Amino acid sequence: MSVSPKLRFKTYLLISMLIVLGPVGDLLLGKGMRRIGPAADWSAAAILHHGFQILTSPAVCIGTVLLIGFFISYTLVLTWADYSYVQPATALSYGIVALLGRYALGEGVTPLRWGGIAIVCLGVLVIGYTPPRTTVPAVLEAPAEREAETLEPELESVHAR
Repeated sequence: MSVSPKLRFKTYLLISMLIVLGPVGDLLLGKGMRRIGPAADWSAAAILHHGFQILTSPAVCIGTVLLIGFFISYTLVLTWADYSYVQPATALSYGIVALLGRYALGEGVTPLRWGGIAIVCLGVLVIGYTPPRTTVPAVLEAPAEREAETLEPELESVHAR
């Protein structure tokens, strides 16, 4: 099955958005919540105050918006691309996570971890050479094939009599 260049471009674009929006949204959400800290106690006033701090934190709000963008992109790309293509392709985000951990959070990333991330990214490149969709949507099937599929249960019930 050949894939149109337009479909391949849309798929690559949305997967690129997934790869960036998810890790950056998680990073901002985590940084914002670390800055706010845990609730002082479980009284109603403390919980309301903590909730107010969360809702007014720029990092938490931006992180939430990015994660909503991630979810919208994810659901959109799954409408035309196979799950077995999309999910492994988003594994490139592991590289983004390592870069963010190293440079935004100052975490140490060992050479062994970088090697593992490189292997995962190579696997994603292999997946990228396969078509994003291997099945034909039901709306694109030939009308005769769809008609035959709907008549099969009726024919089986006639033969059973």
